[in-house]
Amino acid sequence: MNAEPSASATLLAASGPSRSAGLLRGTSSRTTWLIISLLALIVVVLLSILIGSKGLSPATVWQALFEDDGSYDAVIVRTLRLPRALAGVMVGTALAVAGTLMQAITRNPLADPGILGINAGASIAVVIAIAFLGISDIGGYVWFGFAGAGLAIVAVYLLGSIGQGGATPVRLALAGVAISSALLAFTRAIILTDTDAFDKFRFWDVGSLVGRDFGILLPLLPFFAVGLALSLLMAGPLNAIALGDETSKALGVNIGLVRLGAVVALTLLCGSATAAAGPVGFIGLTIPHVVRSLVGPDLKWVLPFSAVFGAILLLVADVIGRVVAPPGELQVGIVTALIGAPVFIALVRRRKMPQL
Repeated sequence: MNAEPSASATLLAASGPSRSAGLLRGTSSRTTWLIISLLALIVVVLLSILIGSKGLSPATVWQALFEDDGSYDAVIVRTLRLPRALAGVMVGTALAVAGTLMQAITRNPLADPGILGINAGASIAVVIAIAFLGISDIGGYVWFGFAGAGLAIVAVYLLGSIGQGGATPVRLALAGVAISSALLAFTRAIILTDTDAFDKFRFWDVGSLVGRDFGILLPLLPFFAVGLALSLLMAGPLNAIALGDETSKALGVNIGLVRLGAVVALTLLCGSATAAAGPVGFIGLTIPHVVRSLVGPDLKWVLPFSAVFGAILLLVADVIGRVVAPPGELQVGIVTALIGAPVFIALVRRRKMPQL
């Protein structure tokens, strides 16, 4: 899965100025802004813990984080808001990195976690768990969502690999669309004939962080961590693949192995994110474009910036959802769509799509 040692240098030299296009230029500038972004993420995490139906002071939160005195405020912080904030970081990071990988391996600037059948696979598995197995608790059907996402993307990869040439970007995209359409049709058929399943499924399908505790988060964390690490390790080879198959082969990149590794990373990232929060849209589609407009298309920078920006966007959306409709709240999947759609349209209208 690794390119030749000189592949990255050759890539940047061969691709000219367009590879470094972006508002942030130079390693030191990008490093500085990445650190600033990480600090901003910490601030947003703290705001996520502070803000809610019951406002908490920074002193109260600080004490609750390091000392469980059994008070009502400590219970809110330790069992509700802290795991919810950490789940938001995981889900936002996973979706943004997954969207970046999808756009890279499919060479499609409109690719997102839905294009390879991940959301559809998770949805049909959750519906089956609810309608036929009687599972109604999110802690029960979260693993069905993970398994469904994984099986769907494996099916897409196998279907896209049939024939001469293997799993090309176009074949993967077409296979994903075909399988997604079929799975979504089955999902609709089940929920339209089972009103009880529909009532339970719609709360998961909208995308939400409500009720996500450490019991759900911790078992998914290893899958997320491995997927993220694998994604970051493949940045160099994926940069080479962006130059075209012939050039990447000349640089010593095993194209089939890299694409397989990317699919494995996508399965782990999207499976864990979708299982934890349901299908959340626009993060995987919008964040990579925002980041490429800032740092250029070099995936060694796009992937870490996307990870941080995705977490920030999801947490900000979650906080907004809590304060705009008191005493209730808007689910995070709705807010990300309301934020992401105008931002994406503005990016498209302002400039051409950043090159992949």
